[in-house]
Amino acid sequence: MASLTSDSADSRDAASRALSQGSEAEQGPISSQVSGLAALPVWMKWVAALALVALVAAASLVIGGPGMEYPTTVSTSEVPTSGGASITLEKTLRQETGAAIDSVVQWMTVSGAWLFDGISTVITYALIYIEDGLKWIPWPALVLALTLLAFAMGRWSLAIFTALALLYIGFMDLWANTIDTIALMVVAVAVAMAVGLPLGILGARSRVADNLMRPILDGMQTMPSFVYLLPGILFFGLGKPAGIFATIIYAVPPVIRLTNLGIRQVSPETVEAARSFGASPMQVLTKVQIPMALPTIMAGINQTTMMALAMVTIASMVAAGGLGDNVLRALQKNETGNGVIAGLAIVFLAIVIDRLTQSAARGRQQSMGIG
Repeated sequence: MASLTSDSADSRDAASRALSQGSEAEQGPISSQVSGLAALPVWMKWVAALALVALVAAASLVIGGPGMEYPTTVSTSEVPTSGGASITLEKTLRQETGAAIDSVVQWMTVSGAWLFDGISTVITYALIYIEDGLKWIPWPALVLALTLLAFAMGRWSLAIFTALALLYIGFMDLWANTIDTIALMVVAVAVAMAVGLPLGILGARSRVADNLMRPILDGMQTMPSFVYLLPGILFFGLGKPAGIFATIIYAVPPVIRLTNLGIRQVSPETVEAARSFGASPMQVLTKVQIPMALPTIMAGINQTTMMALAMVTIASMVAAGGLGDNVLRALQKNETGNGVIAGLAIVFLAIVIDRLTQSAARGRQQSMGIG
């Protein structure tokens, strides 16, 4: 019996060696060359790389000379002039690409006019109702309500700072513009959460969706914020809807990323235990993953809120209104004092909102027994 076992083991070893030799033979000389290059010392790799760079540089100097430029011209055309001569017009790759993008945007603007008009109407009415509601409340009552809210969610220090910040804003004649800024933020953050939370959950549950969204989110976060004003103007024209559109694009990536990250960080053992007890995928998501990922999700909401406030200020360039108007006018008229006053109002508002959202996140976590 032992001899039979040893024979079978020897036969398996021989078979595995034959398979490995066969796979090496199938890989051919290319794989052996690659493995040979990988086995070279590091200094030899550096010498080979520098030699290749020197060779390319020498060839480029011979072909194009010093200061060689990229060949960006894709087409040329002769245009006659009034004097009987002609001039040569060149079109570069950047011009052609830009013209193609302009054509696509123009087509979207015309074809989707009904959609953009509808979105603009909804956003405008939402902003009007929020602004009118907040402005209808007497300012002493609103200041007291926010101060008590800060005390309930934080400490005396937060309540005192909130009261002083709101009094500063009011006595500096910035109350109405602050209400406009808050209304813009509320609408932008609400839409960003409505879009970002489902996308973050989708990215956490689907590797394909995560791989598709990741480069898009990278581009959204690295693109200069002023660029987002252009599609807002094209689709919605000047006004608050354009500012809301730009703010949503700029502020939505954090809530998507951190929702995705928080759900992925939930312990697989916990998820498996919930499934073993018969929980459906939706129950696992709503009763296990989201509650345990809540600290990370709330951090994403907080970052989205702060980025929305920053972008709402910049959106004053497209007539979005709010405190950004005060900063923009001070910049245009070179009024340093007014710029500092409005800037401090934005800073105080950002601190109050940041502390309140953090306190709300901590209270929610404690109520659910997390952290």
